Amino acid sequence: MVNFEERRQQLDESQKILIALENKKVALGNGIFDRYENPVLTAAHTPLNWKYDFNPQTNPFLLERIGINATFNAGAIKFNGKYMLIVRVEGTDRKSFFAVAESDNGIDNFKFWAEPVLLPENDEPDTNVYDMRIVAHEDGWMYGLFCTERKDRNAPVHDQSMAVAQCGIVRTKDLKNWERLADLKTPSPQQRNVVLHPEFVNGKYAFYTRPQDQFIESGTGGGIGFGLAGSIRNAVIEQETIIDHKQYHTVYEAKNGLGPEPIKTEKGWLFLAHGVRNTAAGLRYVLYMFMTDLEDLTKVIYKPAGYFLAPEGKERVGDVSNVVFSNGWILDQDGTIFIYYASSDTRMHVATTSLDILIDYVMHTPADGLRSATAVKSILANIENNNERSANQA
Repeated sequence: MVNFEERRQQLDESQKILIALENKKVALGNGIFDRYENPVLTAAHTPLNWKYDFNPQTNPFLLERIGINATFNAGAIKFNGKYMLIVRVEGTDRKSFFAVAESDNGIDNFKFWAEPVLLPENDEPDTNVYDMRIVAHEDGWMYGLFCTERKDRNAPVHDQSMAVAQCGIVRTKDLKNWERLADLKTPSPQQRNVVLHPEFVNGKYAFYTRPQDQFIESGTGGGIGFGLAGSIRNAVIEQETIIDHKQYHTVYEAKNGLGPEPIKTEKGWLFLAHGVRNTAAGLRYVLYMFMTDLEDLTKVIYKPAGYFLAPEGKERVGDVSNVVFSNGWILDQDGTIFIYYASSDTRMHVATTSLDILIDYVMHTPADGLRSATAVKSILANIENNNERSANQA
């Protein structure tokens, strides 16, 4: 017979140890960013009273009644001096929802708030919601842009996988009370990975989009788009301009989409995005970076070759293996940047770097020459520079 109180105590102690675990930097990285040994959030971090009925009369065996499968793809923001993650929490029923977790230092001891977010619905209820970007806009609101998924009304009866993805919009002042606005309207049949620019552009709200023809495949769409809307309550984009295209034989040849909102620097707007290519083992998601002009947000001025961050080691294993995805980062006043990324649609990690390092990385890393020969030429040029330096020092 189960000792109810003893099992409950064991559950409590196990979770306290997990949350209190100190996170340490992985030694000797690539100099661009530092990884950390442990995930910052996993399914095991979610509050026990979300999952367990602690009434011995109704749950005498202390069984987990509501299963949590994963915690991933979190938006991020600094609020009231805390590092806040708006986490995609997925139940074992495949339904995702949002929950807020906070930390004092941004790298460990993340704790979920007592209750998940009860997101308001509009006239057409969401079947599933996920991947919120949380942006502090200059109009004074924090906006959450997320994917709202609904069944495709035109799907045949035999196909229960066809869906329509669009951009849902909410706003808040405190991350507790959320106002639902109308879904974003664009010329594209499907939208995912939509991000709100933090400043007005020509007096309008600016959005980064990812137009798609289909729910999974980008089709004739794809690429990171840009568009303006005169209103945020009923946001309508009449025209999308692709600012970063898919490209053959690159890490973003199948699909690409923006991660978090861009960071403004003296040199330009700094972007973190994800790129997708197809392999014999399935789709592989990595992160890459680029920079646009300060005044013309549609003009890419720097774009390093290849990926910025890819899954390594245990990060490659999970519900959707060989994937990293980021929709949240935080810039501190001292220039430290916290990049929050999920691995394999399962857990959340953090990597840290600095604004100066990322600017240097984006501006001075060779661009993709798009051919094997140009890749070799970049290496040869680097070797020659190093040899010249060695000769001068001799």
